[in-house]
Amino acid sequence: MFISKSVRKMSSCSLSQVDDDFDCPVLPGLPDDIAKYCLALVPRSHFPTMGGVSRRWRSYVKSKEFIVVRKLAGLVEEWLYVLTMDAEGDGTHWEVLDCLGNKRSDLPPMPGPVKAGFGVVVLNGKLIVMAGYSMIDGVGSASSDVYQYDSCLNSWSMIANMNVARYDFACAEVNGVVYAVGGYGVNGESLSCAEAYNPETNEWTIIESLRRPRWGCFACGFEGKLYVMGGRSSFTIGNSRFVDVYNPEEHTWREMKNGCVMVTAHAVVGKKLFCMEWKNQRKLAIFNPMDNSWKMVSVPVIGSSSVGFRFGILEDKLLLFSLEEEQGGFNTLLYDPNAAPGSEWQTSNIKPSGLCLCCVTIKA
Repeated sequence: MFISKSVRKMSSCSLSQVDDDFDCPVLPGLPDDIAKYCLALVPRSHFPTMGGVSRRWRSYVKSKEFIVVRKLAGLVEEWLYVLTMDAEGDGTHWEVLDCLGNKRSDLPPMPGPVKAGFGVVVLNGKLIVMAGYSMIDGVGSASSDVYQYDSCLNSWSMIANMNVARYDFACAEVNGVVYAVGGYGVNGESLSCAEAYNPETNEWTIIESLRRPRWGCFACGFEGKLYVMGGRSSFTIGNSRFVDVYNPEEHTWREMKNGCVMVTAHAVVGKKLFCMEWKNQRKLAIFNPMDNSWKMVSVPVIGSSSVGFRFGILEDKLLLFSLEEEQGGFNTLLYDPNAAPGSEWQTSNIKPSGLCLCCVTIKA
């Protein structure tokens, strides 16, 4: 109703004129700052419709400014984006769940070939899927392609390719910049190189390399620094406990020696990292970067007797999606790190339609 009334009031600029003229007001008769605030009040489910009204509206809805205004208004909604295995096990798709676990929609199919070993990062309300390994006509190859899903416009687009094709690498966002580190290259060689993506310029830039090749690892950001851990490296036998820490301001790496190994799931909640290791999948390993310490928390057998999980984050709580289907489907546990002692664990009704392969939270 709000959108249709606004469109009818566009007396000074027809929609066709607005499509060709970014100088027209956002809403005729209102200063642009007030008009933008009005648009930010619209429920999230209507964003794609708003983006279809005009190029001016579309540009605003997809901008970082739009998310900032919604945050200031206290209207940001958290939705879960889950990459799930189809029931028959012959394909995957992304689906969207709201904070109550209601399924909102399926995402349009991602462009490009089906891949494995790709990286996923959330940046400015957008889902970025990077690189990976694909099989085309029986020939496998590493990719440097990067695709971006705009959650406000419900559409995919291709952004700048990475400098180095890679898969099974670490990636994370730190201070509005996306980093990709290590992995395997075009010929299956292990990589030590790293690069950074600036969304403002749509460019990937090679940064200082790791001291050694590293693959099968993961990354996260704390206090403006990039942490890379897990996986394997050419300097260790078996899985690595070394943690590589990159300081973007100094453009340097340093090394710690108390990381996690063989991590099957990880997530950052608040200012702590939660990991699940392959050898002990009924316990959470929790890393505090303030003092570089780890502690273990047992996962109770409530709601799920599974020994395998994928992680999600919702309202500063950790969701544990079972990798084993039990009676009633895939059950979900919830861990609240801020709850009173003894009340941290609950069961949750939030469930993807199938096996969870990956889950991220997008606030918009």
